[in-house]
Amino acid sequence: MAQPLSQLGRQLSTVWKQLGANQRVSVVFAAIAVIGGLIVLSMWSSRSDYALLYGKLDDGEAARVIAALDDAKVPYRAGGGGSVYVPADKVHLMRMQLASKGIPKGDGVGFEIFDKPNFGISDFVQRANYLRALQGELARTIGQLDEVEAARVMIVMPENRLLTDNQQKTTASVFVRLRGNSELSASAVNSIRFLVANSVEGLKPGGVTVVDNRGTVLSGSEDEDSVAGLTGSQLASRRAIEQYLGQKAQGMLEKVLGPGQAVVRVAVEVNTETINRTEEKFDPDGQVARSNTTSEEDNNSTTANGGGVVGVAANAASQTNAAPAVATTTVSKHKTINNQYEINKSVSNILDSPGGLKRVSAAVFVASKFEGTGADRKAVPRTPEEMDKLRKIVQSALGLQLNDPTRKDEITLEEMPFNDAFPVDVAQQMQKQQTHEMWWEVGRNAGYVVLALGIVFIFLRMFKKAAAESESLIPPAAAANGNGKARTEEGVVTVEVLNRLIRENPANMNQAVRSWLSRGAGVPRN
Repeated sequence: MAQPLSQLGRQLSTVWKQLGANQRVSVVFAAIAVIGGLIVLSMWSSRSDYALLYGKLDDGEAARVIAALDDAKVPYRAGGGGSVYVPADKVHLMRMQLASKGIPKGDGVGFEIFDKPNFGISDFVQRANYLRALQGELARTIGQLDEVEAARVMIVMPENRLLTDNQQKTTASVFVRLRGNSELSASAVNSIRFLVANSVEGLKPGGVTVVDNRGTVLSGSEDEDSVAGLTGSQLASRRAIEQYLGQKAQGMLEKVLGPGQAVVRVAVEVNTETINRTEEKFDPDGQVARSNTTSEEDNNSTTANGGGVVGVAANAASQTNAAPAVATTTVSKHKTINNQYEINKSVSNILDSPGGLKRVSAAVFVASKFEGTGADRKAVPRTPEEMDKLRKIVQSALGLQLNDPTRKDEITLEEMPFNDAFPVDVAQQMQKQQTHEMWWEVGRNAGYVVLALGIVFIFLRMFKKAAAESESLIPPAAAANGNGKARTEEGVVTVEVLNRLIRENPANMNQAVRSWLSRGAGVPRN
C-alpha cells in the first residue's frame, strides 16, 4: 500500500515540476475552489431542514410557543407574520406535545372554560362564561374558512326577566380578517350568518352583521321581514333570472354565429305577490239525489145503519115488521213520497306563490356578416329567413309566449355592424408580436449555434498554430543525440538541445523563449 502511494507522490512531484508558473497558480486556485466547494456542500448537506410549526400567530401565542420550545430544548427559527419553524423531523412531535399543554389556544376561549369545576359562582358569571365560550367556539369555526385568517364573534342576548319584552332581540356581530386580498363571496357571508343564527337561541340570520378588516359591511343591513329587505331580495331574484335567461340565449346564438357575434339583454316582470284564493262554484244542472223517502198509509172503517125510525118502536123486539140493519165499510189509502236533491258544488283553494314570470321581453343584437378583407370588407345583410330562424331560436331558448295576451311577451331582433376595430387591432398586434417572438427565438438559437461553431473553429486554429510553432522550433535532427535517440522527455527540452538551437538560430530561439514564458512552458532541466 505504501509503495503505490510513494509512486503516486513521485508522479505528482514530477508533474508539478514540469508545470509553468501560470499553470501552477491555476492548479492552486482550482484546488482551493474544489476544497471550498466540498466544505460548503458538506455543511449544506449536514444542516437541518426547518419546517413550519405554526403560522400567523399573534405575539402572545408566539411567545408561549417559543417558551415551550426553549423548555423542550428544541431549536427553532422565528419568521415574519407570527410563524415559528422547527426541524422537519420534530414538527409532528412538537405539535402533539404543545397541544397537550393547550398551546396555542387561539383567539378567545371555548367550552374548555368549563373543564375546571367552579363552585360557588353566581348565575351571572356562569351566563357570562357560557357566552364567552359560545363566542370563542363560533370564532374558531368561522376561522376554518379558506378566505378567513381570523374571526371574532360578539353576541348580545337580552337578560332573563319575568316579563318578556318583544322589543329586545338577540343580535350578533362577526368581524373577519381576510387572507391577503381575498374576498368573501355572498354565499360564504350567508353561511356565516346562518351558522351563527342556528347556534344562538332566538337569533335570526337578519340579526347577524358581518364586517371585514377593511371596514366593509358584508351582510345586508335590512331585516329580511322588512319592506327594504323584501325589496332587496326581490331585486336580487329578478337580476338573477334576467342574467340566467340572457346567458342562455346568448350562448345558443354564439354557438351559431361565433363568439362575440351576439348581445342579448332580457327584462322580466316577476310576480311578487302571494295570493290565497278560495273559489266555490254551484252547478244547478248537475243535481244529485241525496235521499228518497216514500210513506204509505191505509185506513179501513165500518159503519152500521138501522132500517126504521130511531126510537122506542125500533127497539121493540116484538115488532116483527121492522127492517134489518146495514153495515157500511170505508177504505182510504194515503201515499207520501219525499225526494231530496243535492246541487253539485266545487270548492278550490288556489295559492299563488311569488316568483312567477308575468312578462318577458328580450332585446337581441346580432353582428352583420362581412365579406372580403381590408378595404374590400363590406357588410352583407342577412335574409329574412335567417332572421326568422334566429328569432325562433331566441324564442325557444327563453320560453316566450308571444301569442298569449295575458303575458304580452315580446322580442326585438336587430342586425347591425359591431364596432370591432379595437379587437381587430389587438389581434393584429398580437399576431405581429407572436411573429417577432418566433423570429427572435429562431435567431437566438441560430446565434448560439454560430457562436459554438466559431469557438470550436478558433480553438482548432489555435491548436493547429501551436502545433506548427512547436514543430518549427524543434527540428528532428536537433532533437537527437549521437545514438539517434531523442533528448527530450515528456515535452521538456534538454540543455544540450537548447544550446544547439541557440547557436543555429539565435533570433528564433529568443522569440521562442519569450513565447514559452508567456504560455507557462516548462523550464529546461540541467
